[in-house]
Amino acid sequence: MTMLRAIGLMSGTSLDGVDVALIETDGHDVRVVQSHNGYLEPLGPTGYRGYSDEDRDLLRRALADSEAVIAREDRPGCLPEAEAFVTAAHAEAVESFLADNGLTPADIDVIGFHGQTVVHRPDQRMSVQIGDGAALSRRLGIPVVSDLRHADIAAGGQGAPLVPVFHQALARASGFEGALGILNIGGVANATLIASNGDVIAFDTGPGNALIDDWMRERTGRPLDDGGRTAARGRPDEPLLAWLLIHPFFARRPPKSLDRNWFSHKLAGQLSTEDGAATLTAFTARAVARALDHAPEIPARWIVAGGGARNGELVRLLNYHLRAEITTADAIGWSSAYLEAQAFAHLAVRSLKGLPITFPSTTGVREALTGGVLAQPDD
Repeated sequence: MTMLRAIGLMSGTSLDGVDVALIETDGHDVRVVQSHNGYLEPLGPTGYRGYSDEDRDLLRRALADSEAVIAREDRPGCLPEAEAFVTAAHAEAVESFLADNGLTPADIDVIGFHGQTVVHRPDQRMSVQIGDGAALSRRLGIPVVSDLRHADIAAGGQGAPLVPVFHQALARASGFEGALGILNIGGVANATLIASNGDVIAFDTGPGNALIDDWMRERTGRPLDDGGRTAARGRPDEPLLAWLLIHPFFARRPPKSLDRNWFSHKLAGQLSTEDGAATLTAFTARAVARALDHAPEIPARWIVAGGGARNGELVRLLNYHLRAEITTADAIGWSSAYLEAQAFAHLAVRSLKGLPITFPSTTGVREALTGGVLAQPDD
């Protein structure tokens, strides 16, 4: 099949900025090259447009205002302002990316635009990602596929995680054999478990970086725990951890997904800065370990991506609790930082071709479904 050049855009629940990634894919396979360390890696440049403190403040206010959303079209409070900002920020990110890489809009077949999640309530059949795909397409002069979760949610699925079909493609291209776990730690953490026979299940495991980031911002003014150094100096509160881990979410069988706001860093409010960071970091790691309760085959190897892959203390705890080989995506030639953006490029092409992007074993939808809304520049 013909390979298309697709750009994927991702602005996650960590509220750090816009990730941009270009890949070549036919919707089934991704074009890869042999890297210097012998692994295969996706071919394509990446870019980033960071959010300022003012940008993040606007998005946090939008998250608070989104609590009043009843229907997916609702935009109470500052949500209209935030939606306009998200659209403009993504446009700026793509324009800079194209200029930096000597590309023009004519060089790109499609853009996969995730938008910014402000509401995720699958039990109410609602997930809202702000950002105007049609306006983005008109400004950039490139077809845009957006609203990738809605079809699944409307059909009774969880609407998340969406990246497993891309994880499968990467694992296939890299020649991995045996049971494999792929863990993406953004604001929320999600796992894709690939069995030896190729069967896949996927689900959110629990909080990722969101609680740790919120904790550090409140206690220190810094946006994250750089390398996990603050957590490494503290001691986790074991009674609090035990209480957190009896939440019904962790016992629920997958597929399942988690809203960023289901848990709060304020639960550790009585602890010191170091002990609170240690507790919330341990919470993320132990929630991932609980995922093994639902694994049909225990992975012998895990590949960790997302911002959490840069948190040395979190990776250390994962290594301890999972009792398996832990490798970061970067170490095998994949991209820890841009894996989700690459995934949305792949999903956009699958959407263009009417291929399924969600499945019963990943979101709980009754049958495999395609999804996404296509906007053309002249619409």
